[in-house]
Amino acid sequence: MDKVDLKAEADKALKKAYSPYSKFKVGAAILTEAGNLYTGCNVENVSYGLTICADRTAITRAVANEGPGMKLREVFVANRNANGVSVPCSPCGACRQFIAEFASQDTRVHYAGESGEVTKSVSELLPDGFRF
Repeated sequence: MDKVDLKAEADKALKKAYSPYSKFKVGAAILTEAGNLYTGCNVENVSYGLTICADRTAITRAVANEGPGMKLREVFVANRNANGVSVPCSPCGACRQFIAEFASQDTRVHYAGESGEVTKSVSELLPDGFRF
């Protein structure tokens, strides 16, 4: 599966987002090293701290299905604002750390940037991520 397919899957996932407060829909599609595709969307809560991002939703689905040895091959994150327009938005810091937990330093992460789609490795996205 290539990133074009991941982009389409992330776009489909964001349509299921629960975002009544921010009106900002996010969808993520991930491909695991096992070759499986998982998607997720953001799910907000009136207590914002309980909101879960699309990236983490997709990753938790992958772990629930593949187990603790799940490894990420590629991640695509898509978004739409209240007007239905994609805006520049990289994964948040918590999601960057969550992605890094299950990725290699070379795992590719795609998202909307100022001049179109951005692709970065995990090491570029989180150069000094926390590790034991």
